Parts: sequence; structure tokens; C-alpha cells
Amino acid sequence: MPGSGPRFDVRVDANGYAWWYIDATSADGQHGLTLIAFVGSVFSPYYKLSGRRRPDNHCAINIALNGPRSSAWAMTERGRRHVTRDADHFRVGPSSMAWDGDCLTIEIDEISAPIPYRVRGRVKLYPDMLATTAFALDPQATHRWHPIAPRARIEVEMGRPGVAWTGSAYLDSNFGDEPLETGFRSWHWSRAHLRNDVAVLYEGVCDDGRPFDLALRCDRQGRWRDVEPPASQRLPRTGWAIDRRTRSDHGAAKVVKTWIDAPFYARSGLATRLFGEDAFAVHESLSLTRFASPVVLSMLPYRMPRALF
Repeated sequence: MPGSGPRFDVRVDANGYAWWYIDATSADGQHGLTLIAFVGSVFSPYYKLSGRRRPDNHCAINIALNGPRSSAWAMTERGRRHVTRDADHFRVGPSSMAWDGDCLTIEIDEISAPIPYRVRGRVKLYPDMLATTAFALDPQATHRWHPIAPRARIEVEMGRPGVAWTGSAYLDSNFGDEPLETGFRSWHWSRAHLRNDVAVLYEGVCDDGRPFDLALRCDRQGRWRDVEPPASQRLPRTGWAIDRRTRSDHGAAKVVKTWIDAPFYARSGLATRLFGEDAFAVHESLSLTRFASPVVLSMLPYRMPRALF
């Protein structure tokens, strides 16, 4: 399990996975960004069809950019000969992540799909603090979650599409020894920057039907503590009829933006109230039952191509 910083050299065995996740919103609330770097890409139909024997042969850096006249998406999977990684660097084809101890720099140079257009730019993330605690998501600790920088500052400078902004961000990583859909049926996750703390809410259903949940707050020194979860609240289903749930004070959460609405996954922005504070939360809902459907798997290559050369 990683210590401080991203630790891109984590060992990933057959059937396993690792990803590093960043989400960010601009200071004016107009723009959003998600970046995810995968080893053993959990949503890759190619990794699944290969029998998941070689995780490093199925890597990708996914970017989803949202905003007025500046939305973009790219996620091209690449094989082992296009991938290098060590403790502080992770390169997948022409895109990369580099950690210097204070700043995580992400260079993006990708082509979108299915409509091809270039997505190119640089993102710099400066953590306010580094958290070293990791959490098991299941009783066997087969799936782990490590929030690296729950609160961070971000600078986005994209050449294509041409947009630049600054704002707040969040960085975490996840690791597992088996496919996600083997361990879980679904989950709902959210994070919110409160006045002093960062609140993270995790809940879902394990593959055997048992529910799981985490409700945590992290202070500005990176110390996590368990808290009593707020009341459960159902949110409107997505356009693909994905169930969305969260927790909030007195059912106060409302969906204000849906950035990604996919057949098995949704990422949304919520106006909510948590632990007595009004807040904006980044929220995701994931249906792994839906992901495992052959129909959904047959759709993924159109949005997640694999580089042949």
C-alpha cells in the first residue's frame, strides 16, 4: 500500500488493477475536470477478454473536461511497450503524470473517440496536504482506497480545447486484487470540501449482497476520522436509468450537473448540505452489474479504443 504521494510503482498482479483519480472544479464553478490513470484498466473490454493476465498491458490515461464550449473526452488504451512507470512517473503513450514531491504534473496528448479530435494540455495539481491512511472497501481488503490529497489547488492549461482555469481539486487512488465486478454490484461515492474538513461518503453493495459504507472527515493536517453518516437520500436516475444515491442533512442534496452519463456510470455535481454546512459535492454512481452486461461491454470500444501501434 502506498505511503505519501501517488507511488505509481505499486505492484499490480494478474486480475488486479490500480488507478489514480483526480477531479477538479474551477473557482467560478463553470468548468470541471476528471483525470484517471489506469493500470489493468477496470473498464477495459480488452483486459477482460484477455483473461486479465497482464495488467501493465492494459493502461490508459482518461481525461473528461467539461465547461462552456470546452468539453472533451479521451481514453485510449495502450499496451505494455507504450507504458513506463516508477515511484514518481507514469507514462502511457504520449500522456504522462510526474510527481516532484510538491506538485503532480499531468501532460495530456490524446485523440478523442468516436469523433476524432485532439485533446492536449497540461494540468498541475498542488496538494494542500498528503494523507497516508488507506482504507479497505471489503472485509478481505481485496479492494483498497487511498485518498492521497483530499484537498488541492489545480491549474489547467489546455491548448485543445483552448481553455485555462484554476480551482480546487481532489486526488486519490484505488487498488484491487480481483475485478471490480467480482467484488461489488454497485457503489456510490462523493467528496465535498467543507470549511475546514473534507467529507467523503462511500456506500454500496458487495457481490454477495452485503451492504458496505464509509463516512469520513479529513482535517487540514490529513487526519481522517470516522463519523456518523448523514441520512440516505435517493437522487434522480440518470438518462441511462442508473440508480443514484447519496447522504445529506435532511435530504438536502440536489443534482446540479451531470458531467458523465454512461450506461454503467455517472459523475455528477451536487448542491448539498453535510454536517451542518452547505457544500458542493462531486458524486459518482457505478453499476457493476450493468457493466458486466455483454451489451454494455460491446459498446465500450467506441469510447475506449485500444492503440494498435
